[in-house]
Amino acid sequence: MLSIIIPSYKDPLLNKTVDNLLLNAKGDIEIICVLDGYWQDTIGDPRVKILHLGKNRGMRGAINAGVSISSGEFIMRADEHQTFGEGYDVILTKDCKSNWIVTPRRFFLDPDKWEVMDIPPIDYMKLIIAKDDDGNPFKFTGQDWKSRTKERGGRMIDETMAMQGSCWVMPRSLWDSVIGELQTEGYGPLIQDSHEMVFKLWKAGGRLMVNKNTWHAHKHRSFSRTHNNGTTENPANCTQGYKYALDVWGDYYKEIKEQWKI
Repeated sequence: MLSIIIPSYKDPLLNKTVDNLLLNAKGDIEIICVLDGYWQDTIGDPRVKILHLGKNRGMRGAINAGVSISSGEFIMRADEHQTFGEGYDVILTKDCKSNWIVTPRRFFLDPDKWEVMDIPPIDYMKLIIAKDDDGNPFKFTGQDWKSRTKERGGRMIDETMAMQGSCWVMPRSLWDSVIGELQTEGYGPLIQDSHEMVFKLWKAGGRLMVNKNTWHAHKHRSFSRTHNNGTTENPANCTQGYKYALDVWGDYYKEIKEQWKI
């Protein structure tokens, strides 16, 4: 079984996302909607479970809570404003090795039309350290790795360096042994979760993979953000969390950067 965790805070597209996940699944799934300190009407399907957090915990805490009650051999994280390719669940799990985190090819979603936009997808992402306006190291971020896409376009399952974090799959045993839970101390409730996961994965000898045999389409950033997971922190103003991630992982990143030859 694949357990799909959706951390949610008042996003009007949650039910449309759940509908799409149900429609396109070809195997045994459960969807766990983690309502992070609020209530709303949800899909009446036996495959859908609702976990209501009486108090808002933010995105990281909501993901942790959803994983804690999941029962699948594999777990998947999804955002509340996405669509998915047919058979995404079977495709992403059947070739997933015990030490892999897998992310699908990423398209862009027009949430008003509920259609995939006519924009090339993102397959590979490079992990870089972005700088602030004064040229100082600011935060880890993933960057569209166009040269790797061009060089390795024919490899349908391949290693990548970073992921957006809105959709990933891994064995539950890998989460338990390597991730444990997403840390809120230092990072705060909202940011840098995908980078924390990937650094922990590499430390344990695992690999981050992209599977181009299926896809998800995530709401394009040109459309307004309807939520912030209920936290008081704005994603554009999470300075302490960004600094914490650089302090913890900065030296290790230098080693990884040399291995990837970037």
